[in-house]
Amino acid sequence: MGQKANPIGNRLGIIRGWESNWYGNKKDYATKLIEDHKIRTYLNARISKGGIARIVIERTLGKLIITIHTSKPGIIIGKGGGEVDRIKEELKKLTAKDDVQINILEIRRPELDATIVGDTIARQIENRINYKRAIKMAIASTLRMGAEGIKVKVGGRIGGAEIARSEEIKQGRVPLHTFRMDIDYANVYALTVYGKIGIKVWICKGEVLGKRELNPNFIGGKDGGERADRPGGDRRDDRGGFDRGNDRRPGGGGGGGRKR
Repeated sequence: MGQKANPIGNRLGIIRGWESNWYGNKKDYATKLIEDHKIRTYLNARISKGGIARIVIERTLGKLIITIHTSKPGIIIGKGGGEVDRIKEELKKLTAKDDVQINILEIRRPELDATIVGDTIARQIENRINYKRAIKMAIASTLRMGAEGIKVKVGGRIGGAEIARSEEIKQGRVPLHTFRMDIDYANVYALTVYGKIGIKVWICKGEVLGKRELNPNFIGGKDGGERADRPGGDRRDDRGGFDRGNDRRPGGGGGGGRKR
């Protein structure tokens, strides 16, 4: 059922960690869950051009820690840190908490993040760029950065057509059933004058063989990695490339058919 389940939810507790870390009892669980949703919705709307990939929320006694993973930290921080201070004050009003801490982690390789790749394709489609060209450019840049495979699916009134349809473009391998494969997934949409275009992106970053830290603020490669304790994320020298020389088919696919 790998094609029907969310690849991130499928891997929780195996090679992926939860993006909300806190304890809730029967009385306040629902309140905290709704608050998390409000924070994420607000931040994505407030910093719509900030290249936000994910928002990690952690709660301790009376303290709320929000970590924003972004490809454009300068937009969120602002001149002299003024913008991030304004966001902090707005979040204090939204959550009615006095102690709110915001951490900003830079994503050094945004081409390997499904949310950012999907968002880039969506913005190009909104600017009337041909969807096939936008997808192929995104696929080429992702594979160039060392991904093992990528799959992009678009659906809706593609190109302003009267009848909605869906199209899928795939390159490399994306084994959704293999839980040790690090697969990033995102579902975004483009708002066009003729309606919404849905975009789904799957990116296979390789196999995780060692034990991986499940902290969502942890930036890892195939065999684990490192925790990003400071803003700036992973180092440039751990690029985790792959060798396409063993691929048998042009286009990178690799798997054989069944015997009849």
